[in-house]
Amino acid sequence: MGYRYYICDVFTDTRFGGNQLAVLPEAHGLSDKQMQQVAREFNFSESTFVLPPAQGGARRVRIFTPATEVPFAGHPNIGTAFILATIGTFGPIDAEITVTFEEKAGLVPITIRRREGALWCELSAPERLSLGKTVSAESLASAVSLAANDVVITTHQPQVASVGLPFLMAELKDRSALARARVNAQGFDALVAQGVTPDIHLYTKSADEFDIRARMFAPFDGVPEDPATGSANCALAGMLSHYGATDGTLSRRVAQGVEMGRPSVLEVCAEKRAGIVVATRVGGASVLVSEGVIDVG
Repeated sequence: MGYRYYICDVFTDTRFGGNQLAVLPEAHGLSDKQMQQVAREFNFSESTFVLPPAQGGARRVRIFTPATEVPFAGHPNIGTAFILATIGTFGPIDAEITVTFEEKAGLVPITIRRREGALWCELSAPERLSLGKTVSAESLASAVSLAANDVVITTHQPQVASVGLPFLMAELKDRSALARARVNAQGFDALVAQGVTPDIHLYTKSADEFDIRARMFAPFDGVPEDPATGSANCALAGMLSHYGATDGTLSRRVAQGVEMGRPSVLEVCAEKRAGIVVATRVGGASVLVSEGVIDVG
């Protein structure tokens, strides 16, 4: 049986930049096994499968990497909302609308509006910020082929943070260190042995047109490197807000994917009240690349 699919690049307004995503907007009838097979066939960092809602939302969305299903992710939500809006699922987008996707991590509200003539989508994370285990600078550095003194621990130790999907967050001292990062399988194995997620989000503070430059490695999920990770940067905004001294809104413009030749732009923010991070959001543009039909058999 054939299923229509669309491919878009997310967190970019330039075709062949950003993070690739395959969307099957009418995936009803596919089994779990078939969804995983399709995701492996596309071999993008994620593919999404859109199903009828079960809890009154706009749609139910399932997200698969080439290796596994994940409960929540950023660019799949942004890209799926963009595709559904582009093909007319929500009618004309003349004014801002909000749709809600039902996912394993919870409900994900997404606003869709036109910005400079193009569709722009922003999601609110399904969970509040949670902080988990810390690891030493040495352990983190070993996993990404760096020296311990490349890791900055002034604000926080390398630490797990999540707003629906956990990542091990670490600040690096400069763009040179960020560019030199490489997966070291033994170092990743050592993190797993410590009970720490092997999905690593590295960042360094920037002073150019971006506030932050980042890279994300998730080789155990079949993603050697991801060009744009909305869920990780959303959690990063929450973490930086958490460790900040004041309440209010923290907004950051993030560059990712540069080292991969797929530059991405993500806009993230976190809301902190009475010392607690109560909400995080991430938004960006997308561009349609192709469409077709995949025969699932």
